[in-house]
Amino acid sequence: MTTKPIKWTHLKYLFWFGPILTVMGITAQEVAGEWSPISLALLIAGLLIIGLWFLLLDQIAPGFWGRRSTQVGTNAIIATLAMFVIIGLINFLGVRYGVQIDLTENQLFTLSPQSQQVVRNLDQSVKVWVFESPANPADQELLENYRRYGSNLEFEFVDPQLQPELAQKFNVNYIGEVYLEYGNQRELVQTISQGERLSEVQLTNAIERITGDRTDKVYFLQGHGERPLEASDEAGLSQAVSALETKNFTVEPLNLAEQTAIPDDASLIVIAGPKRALFEPEVQALENYLADGGSLLVMIDPDTNPGLEPLLSDWGVTLTNQIVIDASGQGRLVGLGPATPLVTQYGDHPITQDFGTGFSIYPLAQPVDTQPVEGIQETPLVITNPQSWAENTPEQQPLEFNEQEGDRPGPLVLGVALSRQAESSTASPTLEPETTETPDAEGEDTDEPEATETPEASPSPIQTDKSQAKEDDAESRLIVYGNSNFATDSWFDQQLNPDIFINSVSWLSKRDAQALSISPKEPEDRRINLTPVQSGILGWLALLIVPAFGFLTAGMLWWLRR
Repeated sequence: MTTKPIKWTHLKYLFWFGPILTVMGITAQEVAGEWSPISLALLIAGLLIIGLWFLLLDQIAPGFWGRRSTQVGTNAIIATLAMFVIIGLINFLGVRYGVQIDLTENQLFTLSPQSQQVVRNLDQSVKVWVFESPANPADQELLENYRRYGSNLEFEFVDPQLQPELAQKFNVNYIGEVYLEYGNQRELVQTISQGERLSEVQLTNAIERITGDRTDKVYFLQGHGERPLEASDEAGLSQAVSALETKNFTVEPLNLAEQTAIPDDASLIVIAGPKRALFEPEVQALENYLADGGSLLVMIDPDTNPGLEPLLSDWGVTLTNQIVIDASGQGRLVGLGPATPLVTQYGDHPITQDFGTGFSIYPLAQPVDTQPVEGIQETPLVITNPQSWAENTPEQQPLEFNEQEGDRPGPLVLGVALSRQAESSTASPTLEPETTETPDAEGEDTDEPEATETPEASPSPIQTDKSQAKEDDAESRLIVYGNSNFATDSWFDQQLNPDIFINSVSWLSKRDAQALSISPKEPEDRRINLTPVQSGILGWLALLIVPAFGFLTAGMLWWLRR
């Protein structure tokens, strides 16, 4: 009895059932969302057929593995699989360790150092709720950028119409409202719309407010012609006050003629542009406040005499009452006059550490001179360029440098930060024993200390708290600027001016644990505003003149080559 040989050549067509059943099993799992018995059976059957096909391949096609085409095809399959593996690894590493390069002019898509530090310092979860749907790509990218620097910041976009109970929980009134949630606290950040997207400035300030554990009180001295705290013909400090309030500062006026002592809750005192001299008791109260570990920000304009010479001289500071002239020509490029220095050089200090070569503007400023004083550490903050000079006779025109008339060449210092150990923290009271002459047994006089009991007043709880606070902040700090115009409403929002002022107040209030850096950046308006004549000229150029010139040139070339 003979058996017919198996025709292996017909079995090669069964191979296609393997991939088909495998794809059917995977598709069934994706549609159902889980592995069912049917999807598993299809997948296993497909894989078994593929495996059997490889085992019987040499009998189905004798010499298959030795063919040159098989080797070439196998190499191609391996190279293709290797390419897919490499691409997959690159994508995995790119997603997990993403790197972004911001090529915009002012690094618009990069968080400022302040925002980065605020998010890194979050020790508890802070969630941003955006009641808008669908999510705007720009807002989502900004929030993703925040989350790259701190895992404790979360965000979620919510459709208030689909989740009315959540909208009612936050008391949402309009679509586009953005809220912060920190523990049991909730705060409205802003209301976004098509014309106003989520702002890094407002979001960072809101995070600082809601997570801040301290509120410092800043007193602005009044009564001597100082800058008003409200808006007043662009000479007030309303924008500066508003910016401080967003940083958890409480701002109040202070009139030392009405009260003889500095309030106990003062974190620092600001003297902004006084036009008249302070009374001697007021100057003495400020000196005592500094000696006791206080902080003082002094901004004095030229052609004024605030009567602070005794206080400033004790710190080695002198105001020359000259006008700084900038002859470099930088200011003229942006419409500034020579008496408005444009500064790009800063000292090595926490206030200015992240400024780089940014611009700050100081209209009608005077130089601040310092002399070394033992125990006082001084650091220049704002420094003019070498082409500037201190003009001693600004009333003479034209303005020219004349050393014989007392002019001084630059670079000049327009602001300086000083610190020293508080006197109250270094002075330790001691009790000297009294000596009385008492005869000894032999009648000789000997000097022996007589024990005398001196009652000591036990401090009250309030005094104990104050002494502990002074021990913690046992450092006196002083900043002197030869200008107050840079902080007024007409100049406050120019370039780095707000950062100079806010960082100075933050350093004086001894918020050393918080980041002192440039404020978050806002997009600059780069639109070109054209007059009707200019737009008409551009239209004729684009539609008629340029095409006509092209046709004319082509016709001339054709005629020359004909």
